[in-house]
Amino acid sequence: MDFDQLTTFVFVAKLKSFSRAGQKVFRSQSAVSAQIRQLEQAYKARLLDRSAKSVELTPAGQVLFEYAEKLLRLRDESIQVVADRGNVVQGPVVFGANEATCLYLLPDIFAEFQRRYPLVHISIYRNFSHKILQRVEDGSVDVGIVTLPIKSPNLKMHHIYKDRLRFMVSSQNPLAHRSKITLVEVAEQPLIFPRTGFTRQVLDKLFRPYRSRIHVTMELPSIGMIKRFVAADAGVSFISESFAKDQVKAGEVKLLTVEGVDLWRELGPVYRRDRSLPRAAQALIGMIREHRKLAEPGEAAAS
Repeated sequence: MDFDQLTTFVFVAKLKSFSRAGQKVFRSQSAVSAQIRQLEQAYKARLLDRSAKSVELTPAGQVLFEYAEKLLRLRDESIQVVADRGNVVQGPVVFGANEATCLYLLPDIFAEFQRRYPLVHISIYRNFSHKILQRVEDGSVDVGIVTLPIKSPNLKMHHIYKDRLRFMVSSQNPLAHRSKITLVEVAEQPLIFPRTGFTRQVLDKLFRPYRSRIHVTMELPSIGMIKRFVAADAGVSFISESFAKDQVKAGEVKLLTVEGVDLWRELGPVYRRDRSLPRAAQALIGMIREHRKLAEPGEAAAS
């Protein structure tokens, strides 16, 4: 049994196909079959159920699959840790973030990071925060930026970014000439809510006392869509300051303060406590820390 055989086995298990696994490891189907036979002989157990339509793991195969994934991750980690003892920051980093963070926070940071560390290859896993946390915990994502705080004892987190939620109206809206508004007045407006996510949870809680009075005209799946609809004066909404800074600068929308309402979102990197972070991932976290000034209260913070 060797890492080469385990790699082939993992691909067969994931793809449920000898031929497709062969394409991934650059081997013929017969060579893949030979490697699986060698593994089964080494473990003295049948690892795969082969049928005309698909390939499935046996109970013994499922056990080996879980160990094989761990062993391959440890191999990759050990290679990276040893390589990191050199002076050059290089290698892959798998980074997790939600869509808004990818669009409004990461581009400037990653552009500077690539200029400083051209030998690092960044792969982005884009999903909701809870999905990113799952991937960080299982080791398939090195570092994630998520909404804080988190409750997992297995993960280490850093509070870096803090961003205020503000009330957003079109520059064409009669409210645009004001700097403040009351929550009662907001409840009377045609509201556009995000369909899911942290901001939606905050707004549901905020407007719970006004549930019978508020009028949510639309629920939209992305911040980009919300900004476009608000700019067209199709409704009003709440948004993190940093996400609307370009639209505010262009004069498309206006951000107002809601009297008596102080809503913030905190973001930061998370990673496994029990793993040695690749040097490239450490450098990336360091650069995110360098940009934390963007998130100081009163500035256009990222969230």
